[in-house]
Order: sequence, then structure tokens, then C-alpha cells
Amino acid sequence: MQLDAVAGNSQKLDGGAMFGNAPRAVWASWCPPDEQNRIDLACRCLLVREDDGRTVLLETGIGAFFEPALRERFGVVEDRHVLLDSLAALGVSPADVDVVVLSHLHFDHAGGLLTAWREGAAPSLVFPTARYVVGREAWERALQPHPRDRASFIPALQPLLEGTGRLEIVDGDRSDVLGDGYSFVRSFGHTPGLLLTRVETPRGPVTFMGDLIPGAPWVHLPITMGYDRYPELLIDEKKAVLERIQAEDGWMFFTHDAKVSAAKVGVDAKQKFFAREPIAELHWS
Repeated sequence: MQLDAVAGNSQKLDGGAMFGNAPRAVWASWCPPDEQNRIDLACRCLLVREDDGRTVLLETGIGAFFEPALRERFGVVEDRHVLLDSLAALGVSPADVDVVVLSHLHFDHAGGLLTAWREGAAPSLVFPTARYVVGREAWERALQPHPRDRASFIPALQPLLEGTGRLEIVDGDRSDVLGDGYSFVRSFGHTPGLLLTRVETPRGPVTFMGDLIPGAPWVHLPITMGYDRYPELLIDEKKAVLERIQAEDGWMFFTHDAKVSAAKVGVDAKQKFFAREPIAELHWS
């Protein structure tokens, strides 16, 4: 099994929104903001190439589907489809991807499924033969979003996925498509049914943390995002997941941290969780 952190398009978002009720004086020391109060964020994906030749991609980042005005509004840095370039650098074409797993369908996690914006052209899916895995609650939320998060979804995406005939909507903690070696933990603090994918690897289990813990600074229990639905519930979920990962000596994989792709779970003398043994860019073979 080979695992690689794969860069998608990067973003700059308001630091206050990303750190919820944490004061600027605290979070600015972790993620220095620019003159517009924005911090650097990655949209990192995890590529799993199995020994039998199957290729699994955990998430697709934000992609380049936004028209220029919206790209500017949401702080998308590059206008090209960076994920496809990053995959190509690893020798992987869109047709090589067999399975795409989505923690949820917010545009910064699923937008990379779509072709880059071109004036007058309708978006289409970039992975021509992939099967798609998403949790039922996340799927239903995308179909019927709340006014608070309606702008976080891509209305054109769900019909495209359903139209492939290759969509698996998961109810439990396992996927028929993925099979053994993969399992899920569900979280509801950020969005309904966020799937945290746990991958069994020779170096220990790796959990794709999604928006439960978007990066190393958010490992600290009280730190949540302004985008989270239920911050107190999220903190309880985070504690349970961190305790499990620590007990199994596993790894956290971060999608939004601009500097750290993976880390183990540490606990200091004050029983505070932190990112231990951080890895800038994970590449395991």
C-alpha cells in the first residue's frame, strides 16, 4: 500500500471564522493572517494506492469550478485544477482513480470532482470511471441544506454523481465498495453525518479528520470553527476520536493545515491534546 498527501487548490479564509470564539491574539500566533485577516489553508487529499492496483482518493478539495468572482470571494488562490496536476505528478490520471470517498459535500471538499470553470461550459465530473462513496446524512443535507449552510453546497453536483450509477450512499461504518481495511466514524458537530475515514496501513491506522479537526491547531479541544453547527457536540466528538487514535497509536490526516499533513496524538502534562510527530507532507510506500 502506498499513501500520498495530494495538494488541491489552496484557499485564504478569514481567521476569525476559522477559529470560532478563539481570540485573534491566540490564533494569529498559530496561523498569521494577511492584511485582510485571512489565513492560508490547504485543501489536501489522501491518495491510497493498494497492492492489488486499486486507487482510492479521499476527497478532492475545492477545485477550480468557481467563476472568477466567486473564486475571489471564497479566497481560492489558483485558477487551474491543482489536484489534477498533483495527481499527474504522481503518475495518476483521472481515469486511474477507482474510488472517491467524500467526508461531506461542502464545496471545499467536493468541488475538485468538477472540471475547471470555463465561460459558457457546464461543469462535468473529472473522474470518468470512479465510484463515489458518501454518507447518507451528508447526502441528504446536500439535497436539502439549511439556510445557514446552503451556500456551502454545489447544486449541480448531486445530479451528476447520481447520474453515474456509481454512487454508494453509506449507512453504517463500512462501505461495500471499499471493503476491508476501511471504516468510518460519523460526526455531527460540523455538519450532519461527516464521515471520518479510517484506513488500515502497515504503519498503523490513518484517520482522515475532515472538518472535525481541519489542522494541527484545532487538535486542542476548545478550538472550533465558526462554521460548525454544534461546537459543544463537536468538542465531545473530537475528544472521543482523539482518545481512540491515541490508544491505537494511529495517525491523524489533516485536509486544511497549510503546513502539516499528518501527526500522531500527543497529551501534555496538563492533559491537553496536541499534534505529535507532525509530518509536513505524508508520502509512505
